[in-house]
Amino acid sequence: MPRYQDLFRTPEFTPLFLTGAVHTAAQTVAGLGLATLVFRATGSPLLSALALFGPSLAQLLGATTLLSAADRLPPRAALAGMSLFFALGTAVLAIPALPTWALFAILLAEGLVASLGGGVRYGLLNEILAREDFLLGRSVTNMAVGVCQIGGFVTGGALIAVLAPRGAVLVGAALYLGAALLARAGLGARPPRAAGRASVAETWRTNRRLWSSSARRRCYLALWVPNGLIVGCESLFVPYDPERAGLLFGCAALGMLAGDTVVGRFVPARLRGRIRFPLQALLAAPFLVFALDPPLPVVLLAVTVSAVGYGASLLHQERLTALVPEELSGHALGLHTSGMLALQGVSAALAGTLAQYTSPPTGMVLLALASLTVTLALARAERRAVRTGRSAGRGAGGASSSEAPSSGARPCPRTDRRRTA
Repeated sequence: MPRYQDLFRTPEFTPLFLTGAVHTAAQTVAGLGLATLVFRATGSPLLSALALFGPSLAQLLGATTLLSAADRLPPRAALAGMSLFFALGTAVLAIPALPTWALFAILLAEGLVASLGGGVRYGLLNEILAREDFLLGRSVTNMAVGVCQIGGFVTGGALIAVLAPRGAVLVGAALYLGAALLARAGLGARPPRAAGRASVAETWRTNRRLWSSSARRRCYLALWVPNGLIVGCESLFVPYDPERAGLLFGCAALGMLAGDTVVGRFVPARLRGRIRFPLQALLAAPFLVFALDPPLPVVLLAVTVSAVGYGASLLHQERLTALVPEELSGHALGLHTSGMLALQGVSAALAGTLAQYTSPPTGMVLLALASLTVTLALARAERRAVRTGRSAGRGAGGASSSEAPSSGARPCPRTDRRRTA
């Protein structure tokens, strides 16, 4: 049974892990500082939410134009170059009296570059780790995200109090620079995973190929929509309670850390398929309590419990990698990351708009109801597909073609042995 310590004995895993952790810390500190800066300057919940999650909107454009480069760039150079770009761009965001249009133009450019990040990083993780260790590796990286977000939001809140929001943005820029140095010094020089020239046409061809399977479509929708809507709820923490937003974000990160730990280390393979959608429903249900104007302790508990449901993403990712050809792993995981972040940006914009015309608690409740509805619809579609596949298998002696992994895909994880991830 693989253990966490075994991962850190794997060559290149530790520097990749540290690079991602520092990048997350930079994003958290700078994002909170920037959102607070914009909210204080404009008083707009919409602009504040877009400052924190708006770059994610650009991921959608990047996923449809640039994503084929994720498997066609040398991973070390790509990760170091992207972090350096973020360091420079974030430093510019801290310039006093920077026009709002210029601020959002820089965020757009950062979002476009970030659309490659998930594909490059998780494609490299796919190369570094053995197939059976991938879920455990993703669990560890997600746990690092939780820890770094907890520390980042706490640190960001303290920096805002001591140095003002602009100081927090500059600290984020310095952390991005640290991530670039870690990637350059710690990772080995690997060739690109795929040959050929990256292009918009190739991006579209591969996206169509990945989207052609109904099983993969359900995985992508489950990874994108319910989670994105709940991130929209979280994007309203600043206008909901500006003084305690860092505490709310920290509780969410703590819950996510707990969920990823339990799912990645302790849930046996035979149960993973069964709990994917129930665990994801947990994301939305606690946010319904905001309709009752609860006291702060109840709010903190609801936010923490909700974020445990993010652990369902690990299970959907494991299912997705089982359905994807090996040579497309970077592109497929990049499409997951870009689509997820794009939906987060869309949800943040939607949440800000709802809060603008109603209130932040009302916006949270409406988005939580939408997330819960989508999760239940996808769970029903999955059950129908399983029943159809079983019927087809009994009638034709094989699996339904729409549910079987495509040619060259990873075999589905074994469920006939009781191993934990």
